Amino acid sequence: MQLYNTLSAKERAALLEEAGEDRLTLSFYQYAKIGNPKLFRNHVFIAWNEMQVLGRIYVAHEGINAQLSVPARNFEQFKTFLDGIYFLKNVRLNIAIEHDLKSFLKLKVKVRKKIVADGLNDASFDVTNKGIHVDAKKFNSLMKDPDTIVVDMRNHYESEIGHFEGAITPDVDTFRDSLDIIEADLKDHKEDKKLLMYCTGGIRCEKASAYYKHKGFQQVYQLEGGIIEYARQVQNLGLENKFVGKNFVFDHRRGERISEDIIAQCHQCGKPCDTHVNCANEACHLLFIQCEECANEMQNCCSDTCVEIIQMPYEEQKKLRSGTHNSNKIFKKGRSEKLKFKR
Repeated sequence: MQLYNTLSAKERAALLEEAGEDRLTLSFYQYAKIGNPKLFRNHVFIAWNEMQVLGRIYVAHEGINAQLSVPARNFEQFKTFLDGIYFLKNVRLNIAIEHDLKSFLKLKVKVRKKIVADGLNDASFDVTNKGIHVDAKKFNSLMKDPDTIVVDMRNHYESEIGHFEGAITPDVDTFRDSLDIIEADLKDHKEDKKLLMYCTGGIRCEKASAYYKHKGFQQVYQLEGGIIEYARQVQNLGLENKFVGKNFVFDHRRGERISEDIIAQCHQCGKPCDTHVNCANEACHLLFIQCEECANEMQNCCSDTCVEIIQMPYEEQKKLRSGTHNSNKIFKKGRSEKLKFKR
């Protein structure tokens, strides 16, 4: 029984290009009580592997959080499978407005303690006492209310390339970092202001809204389906778009354009740019914004040091990234003193 990937990302990419068939990029989440996450994980992996589903999925006792790429021809089969699971029947699927054959190159279904790392003690408050869900039209209406405070529940590297007009965008590295900061900044408005939150697909707001109600905020709202669903409703219903720039997404695309505005800049030269890349030095892998000119000049690296490293023989590069002491230096999100134009 196969419960793991047998192809490398490179091999999978070649097969996808050769097949050339349409794929849908989508995401969904659901909080639910899963008694045996490992058993559920295996059940999901076997079924989705047969459907040629690719993606990154987290399963925990508290539910499931999934970002996926599904062959268009298998979408109905995939939906039928979800509907056959009682807590996933008719679950909202956030379907991307832009699709890419290679948005995901492996199927990874992992068992975690939580489906979102929030650092919260769920037993200390009622996680089901959530805020009011609003659609794109209501969200736009609330934004116009002078008594509304719009808060971006995402991280700095996400909001840097795109956010809603007038939103508070905390300069944080993780979701858990933002929770207490936002509460402290808005402590004087728990009763007189409407707290209107949004995130990529809605999952972070599900927990945050309950947390803030527990902390005394009286009027808590959240954008249902997040920016992904907002963009779809704006497009389909002809609504005014209040989101400026790109929506950062957690797949190989790294961004989905919502408006033509470019609000960020290349971290190396300062030129208007909102294209996220990872440093070509695998021992660094820094996520940062880089324009085409700098990519050519710096050989897709973030610094001169990394340019020197990628010229080394592969075995020497491998030695540089070995050992646990390097683990905290890898996968940093746009935090480096070498990035001269990082906001």
